[in-house]
Amino acid sequence: MRGGQALGRRFGWLWAAYSVSTLGTQLAFDAFSLIAVIVLHAGATEVALLKAAGLAVGAAVAVPLGPWVEFRRKRPVMMAMDLVRFLALLTIPVSFAAGGLSFVQLLVVSVVVAAADIGFLAASGAFLKSLLPARDLLTANARFESTQWTATVLGPPLGGAAIGVFGPVATVVADAVSYLLSALGLRRIGGTESRPERTGPAPAGGLLEGWRYILAHPLLRPLFFNVLLVNGLIMVALPLLAVLMVGDLGFAPWQYGLAFSVPCLGGLLGSRLARRLVARYGQFRVLRVSGVVRACWPLGLAFVRPGVPGLALVMIVELGVITSSAVFNPVYTTYRLQQTDTGRVSRVLAAWSVTGKATTAALTALWGLLAGLTGPRTALAVAGVLLLATPLLLPRRIAPSPEMAQLRTDGVA
Repeated sequence: MRGGQALGRRFGWLWAAYSVSTLGTQLAFDAFSLIAVIVLHAGATEVALLKAAGLAVGAAVAVPLGPWVEFRRKRPVMMAMDLVRFLALLTIPVSFAAGGLSFVQLLVVSVVVAAADIGFLAASGAFLKSLLPARDLLTANARFESTQWTATVLGPPLGGAAIGVFGPVATVVADAVSYLLSALGLRRIGGTESRPERTGPAPAGGLLEGWRYILAHPLLRPLFFNVLLVNGLIMVALPLLAVLMVGDLGFAPWQYGLAFSVPCLGGLLGSRLARRLVARYGQFRVLRVSGVVRACWPLGLAFVRPGVPGLALVMIVELGVITSSAVFNPVYTTYRLQQTDTGRVSRVLAAWSVTGKATTAALTALWGLLAGLTGPRTALAVAGVLLLATPLLLPRRIAPSPEMAQLRTDGVA
């Protein structure tokens, strides 16, 4: 059974580092939005702009990172990005304890963390591709996806409880420490990693090469635009729901966390099913169906009400989104790696990530302004309606990779 095979000690340490940092991130789920609402008494427009500005400026700062990462050893870059995030996040509890926490500081830290996220992603994708043979990439990505949803099941309710007991910045401390532990885990991977060498002249335009590659690729291009728009329209809901649920409808932080954590059990199911579904139905069909289904749910968030019925509605909607996304994500990330030349992986992933963060930032700012004019509920409804049209951007076909074709031939026990 290929799905249960060992992927080696070095991958084990990579997976452990990913697991601890992911758990820390989910403990601090939407922490900056909650701090802005609870500590700084920010409204919907301010919270949305905080999230948007952090993503947008972080993406701009990260533009040079893709080309810079491409020709450097990837593991030291990943460790450096973890340490940057550790130090940046640590300033939040220090300022809070000193009584000097401000909206501007939250913004600056969110920028630094967003830029470091992009640098880490650019390096980690290339490192994974160099660490494992192509036939094992879907297995590895499915394990990462499963870990992501496990952490999301556990993290938000524990984080909400920690905020209630220890104060609003407790989860930021946990997130900071998780990045330090991740850096230590990456150091334990060991082994040798040769410095990449240019086989030709330096790429003109740096990160532009990544965008050129994506836009010229007939199969990556539609996938790129679909992922950008779907992720952006899903993410605009988070600050609006934080204001609507915690600020307007009176839900406690632990209830807000619970609403997003319990449905992540669907993420565990989806990530475990992804490989089996590809083996049975093929890469293209799984990508198309899961891509359509994940866009059908978020409209329901516009109808959330106080109390148990409202909490149940959010959980049902999120269960649908998360389960279908957990099938879609490892299939699409594996296909993206398979379709990208080895010498361009970091630039392509950085270009993809920079554009994703910038798109999400622009949409989040726009929806924050819309929420200020019409209210969070109407803004959520508009995002849900637009999501229904996004399946039109999915690829009409994809070229099956040899590894996926072999997977269908072998089957999965």
